[in-house]
Amino acid sequence: MSGQNTRSRDSRSSKGGGRRPRKSPAALTAAAAEVLRAEEKAGNSIGEQEAPFHRPPWHRAFSFGLITGALFLLSWVGQFFFQLMTVRNEAAEHGQAFQWSEFFPQFLSSTLENWQSEFLQLVWQAGGLALFYFWGSSQSKEGDERLEAKIDLLLRDRGIDPAKL
Repeated sequence: MSGQNTRSRDSRSSKGGGRRPRKSPAALTAAAAEVLRAEEKAGNSIGEQEAPFHRPPWHRAFSFGLITGALFLLSWVGQFFFQLMTVRNEAAEHGQAFQWSEFFPQFLSSTLENWQSEFLQLVWQAGGLALFYFWGSSQSKEGDERLEAKIDLLLRDRGIDPAKL
C-alpha cells in the first residue's frame, strides 16, 4: 500500500471533508480491468451495449467544412470585387486605362498578405495550444479527482464497490 493511501479517516475529514485518498494509476487500471471482467461475466462486451454506428449523410458529416469553405469563397470574391473597384477608380483618377495585367499581381499580393497574417495567427493558436497541452498547463489538465469520480461512478453502475479496489 502506498503512503498516499495510509491516511486515517480522521485526518481526511479534518482536511478535505471526508474525501477518499487518491488512487494510484495502477489502481485505476485495475478498476478498469475489473469493469471489463464484470462485463464479460455478464455475457456482454462493452461494444454490444451501444447502438450500432450510423454514418450521417455527406452534407451533414462535413457541414462545418462546407460552411467554412463557402464563407472563404464569399470573402475572397468580395475582396476581388472591392479591390477591382478601387483599382479601376484609381486608374480613372490618374487618367489611365484599367489593365488586368496590373490588377492580378496586386490582387494576389494582397491575398497572400491576408493569408500570411491569418495563417500565422492560426498556427500560433493551434501550435501553442498543442504545446501547452503537451506541457500540461493547468487549463489543459483534467483533475485526478474528477477522473477518479468518473471511474467510481462507472464501477458503481456495474455493481462494484470502488472502496474495495
